[in-house]
Amino acid sequence: MNVVQSKIVCFQNKGTDGTVYMKMIKTVQEMQTLATHLRTDGRKIGLVPTMGYLHEGHLSLIRIARRKADVVVISVFVNPTQFGPDEDFAKYPRDIERDKRLAIQEGVDIFFYPSDEEMYSKRHLTFVTVDDITGVLCGASRPLHFKGVTTVCTKLFHVVKPHFAVFGQKDYQQSVVIKRMVKDLNFDMEIVIAPIIREADGLAMSSRNAYLSAEERKDALSLQTALKMAESRIKQGETKTATLIREMKDYISSKIYTKIDYIKIVHPDTLHDLDVIEDRAVAALAVFVGKTRLIDNVILQV
Repeated sequence: MNVVQSKIVCFQNKGTDGTVYMKMIKTVQEMQTLATHLRTDGRKIGLVPTMGYLHEGHLSLIRIARRKADVVVISVFVNPTQFGPDEDFAKYPRDIERDKRLAIQEGVDIFFYPSDEEMYSKRHLTFVTVDDITGVLCGASRPLHFKGVTTVCTKLFHVVKPHFAVFGQKDYQQSVVIKRMVKDLNFDMEIVIAPIIREADGLAMSSRNAYLSAEERKDALSLQTALKMAESRIKQGETKTATLIREMKDYISSKIYTKIDYIKIVHPDTLHDLDVIEDRAVAALAVFVGKTRLIDNVILQV
């Protein structure tokens, strides 16, 4: 074993007493230094970027990373720059100790949890933007959101130096934006997109589901039901998007606690609106259920 290996061998390791250890890192400098050693030693690094409050959806991403990587890094950082002034940054659910326990159980090697001050200087002036595909869907009603997402992901990619990063399909627009950014800026890494993980009742897993009351939770199921309706109508031969969108809107609007932000059927790569589905498309929606904004999507195939 060489000197580098002796420093980095098996963070996810069991001691003689059966205790499992995971490397905890708070600073950018320590993470970058370790990532450099790992790459020099030929280790394949997989990153799962999260904002914490882990649920089964996050854990499914970790499992994918675990299968593909020698070293799995999870980042837990509630990124302030992707929240608008009237959004839920302050109350976004956080439970770092629970996140650590779940990460250990899933075999995470490195748990990177920087502070806001560690990630952003007091006079942070540099941001990364992706044009066109960030101004639609969620970007239309959250104009600052993707500027924050692309900036923090760029920073995380530079800090962790992963060979690949795993994102979930539930944030479909985010996955398209990040893939575009990585391609355009020549990042030497792969973006892996994992399928949506749902609760037993069909609701797409989200940290924000914790905000829902029992009554709101019932109405939240209308998102998944509406998407299934669109799938069913396509199988029946309906390909006009205006018809499909109208039917989804009528169904969701019939619920007491719902308020639609948008329902769109778009091209899976450009995210441009489609009039007719000729091959593949994505039906994506964002709906306020009570005060909680939820998103969901499905890939449609003619």
